[in-house]
Amino acid sequence: MEAVSTADLNTLLAAHEFTRALGARATRVGQGEASIEFPYRPQSDRPGGILGGHVYMLAADVAFWFAIKTLLGLEDASVTSPMTTTFLESARKESIVCTARVLRLGQRLIYGVADCCAGSRLLTHHILTYARFPKKPAGRP
Repeated sequence: MEAVSTADLNTLLAAHEFTRALGARATRVGQGEASIEFPYRPQSDRPGGILGGHVYMLAADVAFWFAIKTLLGLEDASVTSPMTTTFLESARKESIVCTARVLRLGQRLIYGVADCCAGSRLLTHHILTYARFPKKPAGRP
């Protein structure tokens, strides 16, 4: 398997409307790790001027998706199973960076964590599980 780069992940972000619309960009990759920056966008604010929780959850999900791809390649089709989110602090009119790390790569399940920060402030902590799909034998639909 060829190493996955930030350029590869940014191409993947641009290829899908649900990520392209957020203006996110991969900023760092490592073995089983990835970081993504989500720029501040006023349309993501909740009443009261704080960033909506859906943005943190999407950031964590995408960052973990990318962390998995650093281990299994860009073609991997694993999908989110459960995700638990703990909201610790709010962002206001600022970009966030979410960093995810694979803790265990199993045969059927992948476990990991993600943290979203604004500067040095920890905003959210996420625990994620992804389901792996077995590869189909050659010649089978």
